[in-house]
Amino acid sequence: MSSLSVMILCGRSPRHLYVANKLCANARPVAIVQETAGPFSVSKIGKWLDPRHLWRKGWRWLRDRRRYIGGQEATFFFGAEPPRLVRRDLLMEVPHINHPEVVALAERLQPDVIAVFGTSLIRAPLLAKGRLGIFNLHGGLSPRYRGADCTFWALYNGEPDQVGCTLHAIDPGIDTGKLFAHIRPEVRDGDDELTLFWRAVRDSANVYAELLEKLERGEYLGQQQVEKGRLYQVRQRGWREERQLAIRMKRGLLRGLFLSPRVHWFTAERTVEDIIRAAERVQ
Repeated sequence: MSSLSVMILCGRSPRHLYVANKLCANARPVAIVQETAGPFSVSKIGKWLDPRHLWRKGWRWLRDRRRYIGGQEATFFFGAEPPRLVRRDLLMEVPHINHPEVVALAERLQPDVIAVFGTSLIRAPLLAKGRLGIFNLHGGLSPRYRGADCTFWALYNGEPDQVGCTLHAIDPGIDTGKLFAHIRPEVRDGDDELTLFWRAVRDSANVYAELLEKLERGEYLGQQQVEKGRLYQVRQRGWREERQLAIRMKRGLLRGLFLSPRVHWFTAERTVEDIIRAAERVQ
C-alpha cells in the first residue's frame, strides 16, 4: 500500500468506479473528480446538424444499449453489490474535466499523483499538476493501439495477443505519453470483446495501485514511445466493421486459444545524475 496522496479523475461507469475504489484502498486519496458532460463548443452544433454524425451517434447508442443491457458491466465488477464509490465524501462533479475548479483543486491539494481513467482529454494547465506526474489508464496497448475501442480493433485485426491496457504518463497527445506498464488479460476460447476489455481493466486496477507503490519507492520507470502506432477514432467503428468482427468470431477467431495474463513494466535507464542522487540518499 502506498502513502502517496492521489487525486483521481474518472468516469462514472462501473469499471471507472472499480478502478477508483482500488486506488482509494491502496493509496491516500484526497479527491475524486467526475465530469457530468463534455465541454460545449459552437463547433458541436455543426456536427449535430450533419446526418452522418447523427447516424453514427444513433448506431453507437443502439449498439451500446444492447451490449450493456441487464447491468452486465456492474455484475462483472461488483457482483451482486450495486456499483458505488467507497469515498463519495471526496467526490466533486464538474461539467468537464478541464474546468477551472479542477485546476484550482489540484493547486490547493498539491497531490503527489493525479490518476486518470475514463475522462475526456486532459489539457493544460492540468497537465502540469501532480508532484510525481499525471497518469492514465488507456484501454489499449499504446502505441500500437491508441484512441477508442482498442479491444475491438485488436480483435478485428486478428491480434488477440494485442488486447490489453496501458498505464502511461499524460502529455498533450492522445495516448502518446511515456509508457509505464502494458497489461494483457487472460484470453481464452469463448471470450467476447466486452469480457476481454473488462478483464483487462480489472487486472489493470491492481497494476495501477502497484505503480503508486513503485513511484513511492523511487523505482526508475517509464520509456518514451518511439513508434507512432495507430490512432483509432470512434467514427471508424460502424455497423460494417461490427458485422465483420462478428463473422470472424463466429468462424473461430479465438477457437482453441489460451493466453495467460501478462504484465510488462517499462523500466528507465539511470543517468549519471540519478546514480549520484541515489548514492547521496544512502549516505
